[in-house]
Amino acid sequence: MAKGIKKIIWTGEGKVYNANKGSIPGQLVVVAPDQYVWFKIGEWQPGTTDQDKKKDIKWAVFNERNIIDLQKTIPSNFNYGYKIPKKLCGPYLWYIEATWSGNFDSKSGLKIRGDSPAKIVDSRWTQNEGGADVRKTYQFSYGELIWLRLFTEGLNGYENVEVRVFRKLRSAMGLWPKDDEVTRKIYRVSVIDGEINLKIPNTYAWYHSMNDRADVEEFYVRVVHPVTGKYIEDTGGKGDTAHARFLRIKNKLKSRVVEAPENRTPVTIYQPDKNEARFELCKFEQINLTEAGGKPVLIFDNGKGVKNISDKRETTLESIYFKFDSTELLPASLKQLNNILQFLLEHRHSTIQLDGFACVIGKQNHNNVLSENRAKTVREFFIKGKLDPNRIKAAGHGEVNPTDDKMGRDNIKYKNEYDYTNNRRVDIAFEYYGHNAHTIIYQTISGSTSKNILIQPINFDTKACFDRKKHDKMITLLNLNEEKAHNEGSITIPAISSMGKTGIMPIDYIWPTHKATLKGIYSSANEYLVHIHSCRYFSVRNNPTINVQVYPDVEWTLEFSYNFVNSAAYTHGNLPEYSRNNPKPDEVKEIIRENRKAQSKAVSSGIESKRIQNSPEMLTNFGLKLQAEWNDKQSKAEVGAEFGKKIRRVLDVFIKYKEIADKVKDTVGGAVKKIPGKPPFMFEVQSPALNAAISWSLQKGEGKYVGKIATVGKLNFKGDPLIGASFTIDLLAVGSRMHPLVAAMVTGTELALSALNGGITFEAKFYGKLSFDFNALEINSLSGIKAGSLDLGAEMGIEITLKINFAVKYKSWFMEVEVKLRAQGVAKAYFAAKLKIDSDQKGVFYTPELGFSGLIFTFEAEVVVQGFKRMLKFSNDKEPFLKADVPDLTKQYILP
Repeated sequence: MAKGIKKIIWTGEGKVYNANKGSIPGQLVVVAPDQYVWFKIGEWQPGTTDQDKKKDIKWAVFNERNIIDLQKTIPSNFNYGYKIPKKLCGPYLWYIEATWSGNFDSKSGLKIRGDSPAKIVDSRWTQNEGGADVRKTYQFSYGELIWLRLFTEGLNGYENVEVRVFRKLRSAMGLWPKDDEVTRKIYRVSVIDGEINLKIPNTYAWYHSMNDRADVEEFYVRVVHPVTGKYIEDTGGKGDTAHARFLRIKNKLKSRVVEAPENRTPVTIYQPDKNEARFELCKFEQINLTEAGGKPVLIFDNGKGVKNISDKRETTLESIYFKFDSTELLPASLKQLNNILQFLLEHRHSTIQLDGFACVIGKQNHNNVLSENRAKTVREFFIKGKLDPNRIKAAGHGEVNPTDDKMGRDNIKYKNEYDYTNNRRVDIAFEYYGHNAHTIIYQTISGSTSKNILIQPINFDTKACFDRKKHDKMITLLNLNEEKAHNEGSITIPAISSMGKTGIMPIDYIWPTHKATLKGIYSSANEYLVHIHSCRYFSVRNNPTINVQVYPDVEWTLEFSYNFVNSAAYTHGNLPEYSRNNPKPDEVKEIIRENRKAQSKAVSSGIESKRIQNSPEMLTNFGLKLQAEWNDKQSKAEVGAEFGKKIRRVLDVFIKYKEIADKVKDTVGGAVKKIPGKPPFMFEVQSPALNAAISWSLQKGEGKYVGKIATVGKLNFKGDPLIGASFTIDLLAVGSRMHPLVAAMVTGTELALSALNGGITFEAKFYGKLSFDFNALEINSLSGIKAGSLDLGAEMGIEITLKINFAVKYKSWFMEVEVKLRAQGVAKAYFAAKLKIDSDQKGVFYTPELGFSGLIFTFEAEVVVQGFKRMLKFSNDKEPFLKADVPDLTKQYILP
């Protein structure tokens, strides 16, 4: 059962004209110029397997001489596109065919031609075939050989175009006549490859056709369309039909020879194709890059996105060897020649030079002929393979280092034919533009610990390599000009940044993408160069395929802060006094520590309140800190300074806090001393803690920026607290004033614990604070500026604390026992609210957030008996009492 492609069809993409312009369904497609028309496999032969259908397909375009004009090998699921420029439009037919076996049968394809309005684009009068235009620099003589070259559109393939030569006439008044004189008509002119090339050797006949010759005559041409019979216009759009103005001939005879004009094939200077998308079989199709712990990133996909492909003209030399005194191609040579042929068919326009050689055994004249015949044998192989013979030049060079004597007699000294195997050959030389795509740049971030990055090419195959020095599947890794690895299939980069590697002071990397030294400023990237080469795209061996640039993970923060040394205001009243004259055991000192602190804070606050008017700079610390973190934040360095500074305007606000505190103090108790009937209390107004920070670091890009590094800067303002206050009251004292029975119980407990060298406190603390966190701005060098957000927060709460402590010693007749107890119970609850102001694509919005902690109880106890300690602690902080479910509040837009 037959296998292979039964027919190809048009995909519907690209403009194809209907039958009015000559298209015949299934046979001939007439297409618009200068645009790709796409084709695909329309039907397979019934014996073709699914595996066969996955093979690469060879597409070929045959010209009317049955020579392959263009061949491409592409995957079977790819469509094939072909376009015809305007210069090649006309009746000329090409034939497009596809095969997976490599054998074209001229049965499965389609004929194709382009249709474009007939135009004359440009013209030249020259002294030699394919020469430069000499209209402005040279005057011919009659009988001199002249060449006419016209560049056309829409006429390719016509063989019956008429060219008329006109003599420019002038009337007596110097005016142009309506119609100039036709000097000669040249019939059956051919348009080949979009050009009219005429050899005109009969200008002597023009000389005799003119009776009133001027000293210098001027001539031009008009071209008659073979179908319409009308003159063909130029591309100017103004209806001008006069072309090649002007040929100038002086009134002088050079030759009396008269020959008929002759059609010539355009002189083609063959040059290899540049920058064409290719499908060489020596190739890799994709490259995946995977960072440790991440997902694979496709950094190369069949040439997509590859830019700035530079032209690298390559010269390839292949040698075909023969047996002694033979022109027969060996089996190994046939395989090698077929490989070269396929390459040449897919790389148009390069000239192939065949140079034949022979060894010194035998007569020199015989070997001259032998070497030439060897070159002809290779030439015939290429021609049978549908290669354009105009591209092939063959020559025989005879013996390599000939040894015959002057009489042409063979030197019998050289008889060992095995020693001259390499001299019996044909060298095949041609040029082409190798694909030299610019190196793929991939940027990432790392620290001092190496991070593995896996590089893996997909569908990598170099068996069909055409280069003189064959590509192989080895992948090479270079770092600092040293080879670090050389593997097949894939390679792993132990990526490490230059900062982490060298351990230099971080200040050198103050701007993370660069490293500043005494010698200059350089990139901070540690570069790993990966070489993966094939004929497709990355063919030049000394140009790396991938440059993995590893930048340091350093993050810099420049922080400015205002922090007050002490509270803005602090007062207390009705607390017990303690002095050196009334010492207490350590256990008791622990229980009354806060009372002692209250006295100290009150003294400090009172002293500093007097300094506000005179020396406000003594109240504040202005902090300036520059900090660097790197190596995954495991390494840190800090440059800091504190400056006293007079900022009167800021301190005036803090003075207001003091006035508020004084009013509260007067309300709840007034002076520090004890006042009968008033419970012990402590009141504190917290000083603001203000902070401004600028941070900058490198971040890996995401989405369309994957594989690139962005410099990201953030600006943040924070006040926590902006303002805060707390009020603490002695609950035992309050309870004692509520009822005599409670007072008796409290007094009895205090006396009992005092006898045991202990004490008890039972306090309630009420507090509240306001704070803000303004993430003002984020600037990303890749994605641009991102607006910040503002968080306004408030928190209010209550905390009730009970502390008991005692130490007792018991003596018996045989031993002394000491028992110590320290216990504390805390119950607390707080309510928090936050207002978040942010923006998105819809506009500016705010989102309220509410929270209630529930009632959290914590108990801690420590018992010591004769040096043996037992600790007890429990809490319900994970499941608080009275925990309420606070609903999520939706965001509300302020500005659209």
